[in-house]
Amino acid sequence: MGGPRMRSGELARAAGVNPQTLRYYERRGLLAEPRRSPGGHRLYPAGALTTLRVIKAAQRLGFTLDEVAELVDLGIHGHGRRRDTSLQRRAAGKLTEIEARIADLRLIADSLRAALDAGCDDLVTCATSERCPALPSLWPSSRPA
Repeated sequence: MGGPRMRSGELARAAGVNPQTLRYYERRGLLAEPRRSPGGHRLYPAGALTTLRVIKAAQRLGFTLDEVAELVDLGIHGHGRRRDTSLQRRAAGKLTEIEARIADLRLIADSLRAALDAGCDDLVTCATSERCPALPSLWPSSRPA
């Protein structure tokens, strides 16, 4: 129960976040509320740094904070659960989502290149011009009337 404890500023610096982020994560339930020193300072256990690193790594992988909360909860309480609720399933779903976003971004990049190549200077003019291939390539099916 004892062990080394870190104050908010120390933990925030070690994790590369600001102290407000710690309090936000506490409110969201991602980080347990710490004990307090006799002077009222928040004192986080050493494991809080690992939790913060896991949260930040999951965010870099594209998981939302809600998804991170589920993953953290699964990691803490998920021993013995079926494999279909695991990180494997969630990571596969996130990968599919990211790949779809990459495809969308490639389409946008190609459209921007086409707009540059066509010399488009005005979106309204470009949208009504047969000369500009950029905007029609972003429309789902056909040009609006």
